Amino acid sequence: MTLIAAAGIGISAYLAAVKLSGGQPFCGPIAGCDTVNSSVYSEVFGIPVALLGMGASAVVLVGALAWWHRRLRLGLLAAYAIGLASLPALAYLTYLELFVIHAICRWCVASGVIILGIFLAALLDRRRPSQIEKA
Repeated sequence: MTLIAAAGIGISAYLAAVKLSGGQPFCGPIAGCDTVNSSVYSEVFGIPVALLGMGASAVVLVGALAWWHRRLRLGLLAAYAIGLASLPALAYLTYLELFVIHAICRWCVASGVIILGIFLAALLDRRRPSQIEKA
């Protein structure tokens, strides 16, 4: 979960930096990243969606480290809660890419896979009560 969250921070930081600088993300031979990045849906109240994702990934990273190093249940629950709360946002953003923007950003897809990975990793760890200390 720690590595997944760190990857999430990396992707989100890249996308946030590109958005804030007014640039376009590198897409390689697959077009779509620039269309998604320049859409009105790439911001929420003027805040880049990627910046929100970076914050969520940072919280998961701290929670995962607390769980990994100290077996603090609160860290695991924070990672699980962020993953769970991110699932509706992921579904909505994927819907927008497919049916409204009509473009797919490979960075966004990677970020979505990371969100699912975080949720599933936290869910699997959460289901092993023998390893969880009382908070």
